[in-house]
Amino acid sequence: MNITGHDLIMACSAIGAGLAVIAGIGPGIGQGIAAGHGAAAVGRNPGAKGDIMSTMLLGQAVAETTGLYGLLIAMLLLFVQPLA
Repeated sequence: MNITGHDLIMACSAIGAGLAVIAGIGPGIGQGIAAGHGAAAVGRNPGAKGDIMSTMLLGQAVAETTGLYGLLIAMLLLFVQPLA
């Protein structure tokens, strides 16, 4: 088996992209928990629905940035290949 340097870089880029996409698991779980707690809070106090929803959506947007950064790194490793 003859593995060149370019083949090794491509394999490591694919592995790194897979690891970077794992960063999407945390935001998904966190957003689900936030949405559940937001729905429970609206159920307890329907009059504060606007404040609860705006705060929840802002928190989810901040949490989503981590997943998007992981996706960006994966795309760079797969398609741009900065190390090749």
